[in-house]
Formats: sequence, structure tokens, C-alpha cells
Amino acid sequence: MDVRELKTFRMVASTLNFTQAAAALGYVQSSVTAHIQALEEELGVRLFDRLGKRVALTGAGERLLKYADRVLALMEEARTAVSGEGDPAGSLVISAPETLCTYRLPSILHRFRQRFPQVRISFRPAPCANLRRLVGEGMLDLAFVLEESFESVSLTVERLVVEPVDLIVPPGHRLASLQEVRAADLEGEPVLLTELGCAYRNQFERALIASGVYPSEALEFSSVEAIKQCVIAGIGVAVLPAVTVAAEISAGQLVALRWADHPIEVVTQMIWHKDKWISPALRAFVGVVHEVLAAPAEPCANAHQG
Repeated sequence: MDVRELKTFRMVASTLNFTQAAAALGYVQSSVTAHIQALEEELGVRLFDRLGKRVALTGAGERLLKYADRVLALMEEARTAVSGEGDPAGSLVISAPETLCTYRLPSILHRFRQRFPQVRISFRPAPCANLRRLVGEGMLDLAFVLEESFESVSLTVERLVVEPVDLIVPPGHRLASLQEVRAADLEGEPVLLTELGCAYRNQFERALIASGVYPSEALEFSSVEAIKQCVIAGIGVAVLPAVTVAAEISAGQLVALRWADHPIEVVTQMIWHKDKWISPALRAFVGVVHEVLAAPAEPCANAHQG
């Protein structure tokens, strides 16, 4: 297998779009198509399904992607280790849940891009429930998670920011006048929830169950922004990280209630595989994260430095 073909395959797998992959790699689209066809002929399998204008990885393509990531990462590691280049270069593949993508990562990415323009960052979106697994399998160089504090025998975990969680309602809601709110006060209220696997949703639901409270209706959303707009419209109550609702509370569109039962709190944490070689690019990225989000607590596992 040709290295160029593997790089092309990984880019198409990342974008699921031949035109975007060609633009990102600086190729004409026919070259991208030729690379993929050559790989498919050599391996004797179809790597992508062409579904009209849509492209999807086949099962064989998903299996190859794991090996392509590992092969290309090892080649990058070898090149960097041997060349002894002073400035970080190469690529990093990272991921994070929507909340952190919107409210924590932009300032980090902006500073890193200004300081280390030779490093290419690929952002691979993934459900929060899958992030630990993807890091453990080597599919991601690094991920940010928004969870309760945890330790891992296979991952390095750095606590970065403790994230308070607010119970929110629109102004004028019957609960907004209470000095403090307990789970029992939510009896009969419609509740707007984030996706399954979300740490603060889990804590909130445990608090309701512990108090024997069952919402009149539970609506599930994949978007924090959608939840905020629905609460503003008076559709129900919700719990969201304080950083996500600070602007709306300041503008008087939302009210944060004083939650008296079972404190709800999550932590922004940064994770990578404990056996991963820390390339200059990865070390530089972690350094920028520390600058932007302040000095972290001691990691739960020690990284292997290269």
C-alpha cells in the first residue's frame, strides 16, 4: 500500500466527501478517486459505499481506518524523531463534545494555530460516550471530555476546569421566585435533556429518581443550543453547564435556580493514551491548553515522554 493512498483514504474517511478531501490534500478529484480505487483493487474489497451524493465507510473501510491511523502516526513519529526538527509539525487528531467545542476549544485552537501554523489539526466529532474508547484504540491523539472526575489504567487524565451546572428556567417561571429549588419542586415539570451518556444528565436524573420525582414529559436533544432556545420559549426546565448559559442569564433570557439537592458538577478533562509517544506537536498542544485553561491538577496517570 502506498503512503499517499493511505493519506488520501484517511482524509476521505474523515470528510466523507471526495471533493473536500481533494481540496484538503491539494489534489484534483480524479487523483483522490484513483488512489481509493487502487487501494480497493489491491485489497480486493470496497472501502466506501457511494450512495448517490453521499459517501459512507464500509465495514472493511472502518477496519482499514484503524490501521491507516496507526501506520501514518508511526511514520510521523519516526520522521519527527529522526529529523530532530526544532518547530513542531505534522498532524493531530482530536475530538470533544459539543459544549467544549463551542465554549472551551475556540480560544485554544486560535492560540495554537497562531503559534504553531505547521501543525495540522483534524477534528473528528464523536459522541461523548465514545471518546474514551476512541482514544484507547488510537483513533484520536487526544480528546476533551466533560464528565465526573475519573481515573484510568490505560489513559492519562488531566483535570482542567471544574464546570458548575445550572438548573435553568425562563423569567417568570413559577420556580424562578423560589430562594432554592429541590428535586421535589420539579414534580410535573417537562424536562429537556441532553443525549444519553451525558454526565450531568446522569447526575440530574439520579437526583430526580432519589427523590421519587418523575417529569411530566422528558424531551431529548443532541444540541445544547436547541435546549436553551426551548427553555427560553417556555417548553420546560433543563440543566446545563454554567459556561453555556452565562450570556443568556446576563441578558435576562434565562434564570439560574439555586439547586439544593445533590450538587451537580462535571469537570473538563483532557485525555490521551498513557503509552502514546508525546510528539513535539502533541506536547505543544498540551502546553497551549495549560496556558489557556490554567495549570492542571496532577494527571491521574503518567505520560510516556518521547
